[in-house]
Amino acid sequence: MIKLLGFLLIGFCAVLPIQTMAATSFGIAATVNKDAISESDVNDRMKLLFASSGIPNTKESREKIKPQALNVLIEEQLKIQEAERNGLEVKDQEIDEAFSEMAAQNKMTAEEFSKVMAQSDIPTHTLRHKIKSQIAWRKVVGSMLRSRIDVTENDVNAKMMRLKENLGKTEYQVSEIFLPVEKTKDDKKVKELGQKLIEEIKKGRAPFAVVATQFSKSASAQQGGAVGWVQEGDLPKELDVVVKSLSDGQISPPIKGLAGYHILTVAGTRQISEETLPKEEEVLNAIGLQRLDRLQKRHLADVRSSSFIDRRDE
Repeated sequence: MIKLLGFLLIGFCAVLPIQTMAATSFGIAATVNKDAISESDVNDRMKLLFASSGIPNTKESREKIKPQALNVLIEEQLKIQEAERNGLEVKDQEIDEAFSEMAAQNKMTAEEFSKVMAQSDIPTHTLRHKIKSQIAWRKVVGSMLRSRIDVTENDVNAKMMRLKENLGKTEYQVSEIFLPVEKTKDDKKVKELGQKLIEEIKKGRAPFAVVATQFSKSASAQQGGAVGWVQEGDLPKELDVVVKSLSDGQISPPIKGLAGYHILTVAGTRQISEETLPKEEEVLNAIGLQRLDRLQKRHLADVRSSSFIDRRDE
């Protein structure tokens, strides 16, 4: 299994070819404002998800993952369009450099890397589109949102005081996979996808970190789902109860939250002490990142709500 790092983490199965999908269709799967997403685009993204997560390509898996693949493509198109609306251009050279970086981290040239993808019947353009959306959104966040985040000295002092009040309590090293439920009617499908992902992780076919990177919609996805050390009581009650019940390495069932389903695992536990307390600079950065994450989620939700999205599977 080859791991691709950089803009995303992929466990890429280069040795075993991907099982052939259903006959490629050039029909329209969805329309996002002025742009169309084809059934072929969805099939290609499913191949990438299977190859990168290690999940076996079966009929059952395809049925559960197809809506997720379409969701991802719609979100990527919204991010690209938002960048374009604000005059933020993503140049081909930037995509080429990111693609080459992934190849170099796997001790390959870009050409060799493309051949590895071709062996799994994955068109290069499907990964390049993903890279383009990530660069586009990074530019939106950097130019439009980051300057709106302000963390004061009082914010840091208040957080440090709360941390010190918890000395002696337990904290947990948590990782998560978050699967959003955007419409009530999708609740069952999202939960079933979560159960399928858990099944494959437990069978050893798909590492938790790789699945989190590919499927999770939380900020921690970029770190393979790693949330870090979480203090008792910091999480919403429904999640906090489950975290405290997990043994090291154990994976939770899908937990229903306000916006979707959470899959949690705990890598370790420890008692909070003076030695484990973060420094003020770390607290400042953590507060800033949390606020920026909330802000970009709200911005993307606003972009989605103001857009014309026509899914043909509804």
